[in-house]
Amino acid sequence: MTRPSPTPARETKAEAVRRLLSRKAGADLAALQAATGWQSHSVRAALSTLRKAGYTIDRLPAKAEGAAPAYRITAEPAPV
Repeated sequence: MTRPSPTPARETKAEAVRRLLSRKAGADLAALQAATGWQSHSVRAALSTLRKAGYTIDRLPAKAEGAAPAYRITAEPAPV
């Protein structure tokens, strides 16, 4: 008897935020909103939660006049 292949785990919205913020260019608020379907205050709350968990998140300057700043994870929490 063969076993059905396990379904791959879905990426959570929090994991999607972490993945986007880990990119070299980071991610702006609009990109994080589009990836999660969250409103801006929820995305900012997720950033705060990551900071409380020990991640260092830097705010990068806007690339163009009038553009939104980007955010990027620059350090992960120290292992315990």
